[in-house]
Order: sequence, then C-alpha cells, then structure tokens
Amino acid sequence: MKDLHQLGAAGLSRALAARQVSSVEATTHLLARVAAHEHLGAFLCVDAEGALRQAAQADARRAAGETGALLGVPLAHKDIFVTEALPTTAGSKMLAGYRSPFDATVVTRLAAAGTVTLGKLNCDEFAMGSSNENSAFGPVKNPWDATRVPGGSSGGSATAVAARLVPVATGTDTGGSIRQPASFTGITGIKPTYGVCSRYGMIAFASSLDQAGPFGRSAEDCALMLSAMSGFDERDATSAQRPPQDYAAALTTVRAGASAAQPLKGLRIGLPTEFFPAALAADVDGAVRAALAELQKLGATLVDVSLPRTELSIPVYYIIAPAEASSNLSRFDGVRFGHRADKYTDLLDMYKKSRAEAFGAEVKRRIMIGTYVLSHGYYDAYYLQAQKLRRMIADDFQHCFTQCDVIAGPVAPTVAWKLGDKSDDPVANYLADIFTLPASLAGLPGMSLPAGTGEGGMPVGLQLIGNYFQEGTLLHAAHAFQQATDWHAQAPSI
Repeated sequence: MKDLHQLGAAGLSRALAARQVSSVEATTHLLARVAAHEHLGAFLCVDAEGALRQAAQADARRAAGETGALLGVPLAHKDIFVTEALPTTAGSKMLAGYRSPFDATVVTRLAAAGTVTLGKLNCDEFAMGSSNENSAFGPVKNPWDATRVPGGSSGGSATAVAARLVPVATGTDTGGSIRQPASFTGITGIKPTYGVCSRYGMIAFASSLDQAGPFGRSAEDCALMLSAMSGFDERDATSAQRPPQDYAAALTTVRAGASAAQPLKGLRIGLPTEFFPAALAADVDGAVRAALAELQKLGATLVDVSLPRTELSIPVYYIIAPAEASSNLSRFDGVRFGHRADKYTDLLDMYKKSRAEAFGAEVKRRIMIGTYVLSHGYYDAYYLQAQKLRRMIADDFQHCFTQCDVIAGPVAPTVAWKLGDKSDDPVANYLADIFTLPASLAGLPGMSLPAGTGEGGMPVGLQLIGNYFQEGTLLHAAHAFQQATDWHAQAPSI
C-alpha cells in the first residue's frame, strides 16, 4: 500500500485487522516520511529502533489473536508528556536532554492499547504560546504553507498529523492549544472536560486549566484515541472518577427522531453573538456559516444565545494562567534537575543565572506577570477578582445550555498568520485565543473540525463546545458533519 500515510487511525486499524498491512510496514513507511519532512520542525526526537520493535510486538499480539482498535497504530507524543525511553524537554532549554524515570499516564495507557511511538513532538516552551514559535528548538511550520504558523502550543502535533507523518498524536489544551492548531492545519482535535484525561506525568503549565487530548484526521480517530487515553487515575487529584467510556460508540448513536438523512435531528446548536463580532475575518465567518448551514441540513436547529463575558476571558486567563505558571515553574531552579549555569557566586546567583539562561522570553514574561498578581497587595485586586469572573464565565455557559445542547462558532478570528508576524506583539498573540479561552476557563469540552478554507487556501476550523462530560455529543455531531463533507479528508501538498 503506497499511500499508507493517507490512512487515519480508524482506516489503518481496519487495514491492520484485515491483514492488508502489518504494523511494521506502516511504521517503516511513516518513519521514512518523517525523515523526508524534517524541514517542518514537527519532531524533536525520533526513535526508529524503538518504534519498529513496538510494531513487531503489535504484529505478534495480533497474530496471537488479540484485537484492539489502536493495536499497531503509530503515533507521536507532544513533548510535554514525560517518557522514560525518550528525552522530554517541554520545548525548553531548561530541560534539554532530560530523561524521566517514568511515563505519563496518557503515554502508558496508549502503549497498553498497542500503539507504536515514533517520537516526541515540538511545542511552544512549557506549552506557552499560540504559534509554536516559542520553542527553544525552533518553530514548527504549517504544512499548508511553510511560511505560516501551525498554531500553538501543540503545533508539532498538529503539523505531524496534517502532513500525514502520523495518523494521530497527543496534545494538551490549556487555553486552546489543541483546538487552535487543529483549526490552522485542517485536522480534528478535541479537548475533553477537565479531569477526563490524567495530568500525571504532563509537565504543568497552569494546573487548573491543563488538559490532554488527541489530534486525528477525523472525529472517529479522536474517539478511538480518547477512549484509550482517558479514565480515572488515582495519581491525579483532579482526575474525574468516572467509568471508562467508549467514545467510538457515540459516533453512531441514533438520536430520538433522527434518520439516516438527518442524524442530528433534535440537536440544538447555540450561536453566541459574541463569537461573531464585526472584527471576525470575512473568510472565517463565511466558512463557519457554511458549515453551520450543513449542520442544519443534517437536522440540527440553530439557536441564538449569548456569552456576555467572552471578552473578559482574555484578561481573566492571562492573570490565572501566569499565576499558576509562576508557582509550577518555580521547581526549575537548577538544583535537582534542569539547566544549571556554569558560573555563579552563591546559591541565589545560581538560581538567577540558571533561570535567566534557560527560560525563553515568553516564559519569563508569564512568570513575572504571575508573580506580580500573586504578590502582597495585588492578590486581591487581580487574582481573586479573576477567579470570581471565571465563575461568572462558567455560569454564562450553564445558562446557554438551558437553551441549546452544543455551542458552535469559529476557533480563531483569522486563518494562520505568517511566521514572525506577531512575535513582537504578545498581546496580538493573546487576542487570537478569544474564542477558545472561555471553554477552557469553564473546564468544558471543546473541539475543532475542518470546515472550509479561507484566505490563501488556508484551513478554517469549526469549534463545537459541549456541557460537562458531553464529549460523545460533540464527537457524534462532528462525525455526522464529516460523513456529509470531505474537508477532513483534504491534505496539504508537501
């Protein structure tokens, strides 16, 4: 099969089950493709020997009669998940060459499902960024146009899937870091409800916001991944105590009154006024509205709703997230692990020089903001007020969900911008997260699915947001849309 790289996880799984291809063949094919497209900057490390060994083991398990949706399927992990066999850097010089003594829970669970790990993927340093230009190891490029950003912070994961280097990949979403890169690169990505996936072994940025999730070609791919990587973990105090979920089954669940022609009949989709401002780029607005019209054809009903505090999500997020980052990153002091300066006079000097040398500009900026808002005299004025507004933002969503089942809108105000265009203006970068931040602050599930193209032929994503633990509803709606359209099947020419 010459076009193995065109198969998503679901398609490859079916080919493996039918013995049309082996995991070793698929892994060999994808490793060659990864090597041929190093210029995209998606991978930070590749483990060809380990991947082929895992592939052979997967083939042996299948030959022995074992079955599994992901058995033998290659993937790669965002370099924010610690791995024992591979270095983990979080895209930072601070952790260059670091080897973890254990694997993250997400990594362990996907390995148990029989996946084959090709390597680790580039990301913004400590997951702080919206363009993947903040990595200490160079930017990632968008495969649709190598002069543009892929989005961040999970840009390496998004580019790897979009460029057909891997069928699926893991990512993390703190304020939109799965949904925005998925939108910019024309693939599908889902951030589940906070607590659905374990954060154990995921290098922390903002602990009350960070959540793991999958990237895939389709909703079906994401459903298979999420089924394997989610579930309660006693090692994570924020892990939701819920039984294992079969998200793949939700794809074809028949709604009451639905039919083959209208699988979404009865589904109410809320359109927040605030998600369609005058400043929304015309090409994005057009693509999103065309996708919404398609959802209507599938039986869904569109309902006008309001999320009045949407604009406040940016200042709220950029107070809470840096505050938590300031606390979480204090452990990187050059004492136990991480970069240590070569020359220093005393312990305090070692702290200062080690952190100054190893952290990038954006990480330093957020640590300083976070330390400031947590300091005496400012905690009440900034951090406490931000937490109150966070609760109000969550309440706004709950009010909306009395009128609709799912909320829809754009993922970002524009298509992917040119590399370097916003690197000197951090606030412009922050503003690009206006539509993804509210769901993150509320801890709600959200996903991006390819919905069309905009300026320069660049992909546009449709965002779907559900109520708590309604990932199945989102995946069902996305799957129905993808059965009726082919945006998710389109690939960049590289």
